[in-house]
Amino acid sequence: MKRDLMEILACPMCKGPLDLTVTEENDEEIVRGTLRCARCNESYPIEDTIPNLLPPDLRGR
Repeated sequence: MKRDLMEILACPMCKGPLDLTVTEENDEEIVRGTLRCARCNESYPIEDTIPNLLPPDLRGR
């Protein structure tokens, strides 16, 4: 995920702002991390450079 994407991303549940925690990054993008919404206390994983912004009940299907 490119850092620039943070400017347009919002929580899919409440449309609130997301906080970024990076656990792995290369020169071009974020490889692993978490996007967290403080408003509704939901977290969204970033895996292999792809943010998973599906609502929690639809993830992993």
